Amino acid sequence: MKAGMELVDLYFDEKYGKLYEDLENGICEVYEYDHLLGKVRHMFIKREIPELIGGERYYDITTAYGYGGPLILECHPDNRKDLAKAFYEDFARYCEREKIVSEFIRFHPVLKNAEDFQDMYDVCYMRPTVGTNLRAFDDPVAREFSKTAKKNIRRALGEGVQYQVIENPDNLDAFKEVYYTTMKRKNAAEYYYFGEEYFAGLLDAYGDRILITEASYKKETLGMALTFRHNQYLHTHLSGTYEEYHHFYPAYVMQFAITQWGKNNGYHLLHDGGGLTNDLDDSLYMFKKQFGKHTKFPFHIGRKVWDKKIYSALCNRIGADMNSDFFPLYRGRVEKSVATI
Repeated sequence: MKAGMELVDLYFDEKYGKLYEDLENGICEVYEYDHLLGKVRHMFIKREIPELIGGERYYDITTAYGYGGPLILECHPDNRKDLAKAFYEDFARYCEREKIVSEFIRFHPVLKNAEDFQDMYDVCYMRPTVGTNLRAFDDPVAREFSKTAKKNIRRALGEGVQYQVIENPDNLDAFKEVYYTTMKRKNAAEYYYFGEEYFAGLLDAYGDRILITEASYKKETLGMALTFRHNQYLHTHLSGTYEEYHHFYPAYVMQFAITQWGKNNGYHLLHDGGGLTNDLDDSLYMFKKQFGKHTKFPFHIGRKVWDKKIYSALCNRIGADMNSDFFPLYRGRVEKSVATI
């Protein structure tokens, strides 16, 4: 990248990737490809594969929590396909040198980088994600929120529920408490229990990019959400509510608060993500849909076997179920799928 060039979104920042090295048990690396046609940036977590083949150590790579994949930074529109092909050929040589067997990508729904690389990877559409368009509407709450959402918000505010958006928080203690309580209530997988070091690193790396939205009643916290702000985007990252206060609709009030804040501060989009499954009746997706009647983005994953011979040997070594959709198959016995984020 040129000196001073700011990344289009936080998910492609190396500091962000490093936050997930422990979670993914790997090392964050950035592959920058400069070509006469333009520039491509690819950030990923490189992981050791536990099994040795022929006494040799091999690796695979995956997207950090959230979204990523190769991203074209500079290119004339007419040359994007040629640049993507040139990047692919160069990156294939890199993977051969580094003994990288396979790659798993969660492409960025808003930036739609899957479109540029669909000929190079096995790209699969998973589900829609939801956003609230803050730029297109003078009143995004009126235009994007469902009737039920607006009714619940009016009811909560009428009962005396209050809200605030905290910029550049000094600490995340209160947020961690409500988040861990929520994860416990939902019996969430261990993957989503971010540790103390994660939150400390998050605050250190992105203290000036974090917003904490709080809904409260008579000074009692009902729920909190952690949102990233970067360029024109707001990204809902993590959130939680206290079950005993659900009759005050804290999740609805927090969504109202961050939408109002984003519109008033000149942001273009609040992206909430999708559901936990690909089902259009997924309860989380149905909830998020209430805040984005007109704004959806396609979420794709990408898969690539860079070394078919070693991939097959690894699968045979552990007796992988070759009919499974899990990827990479040789990790199916020891890892949960994180393709649902």
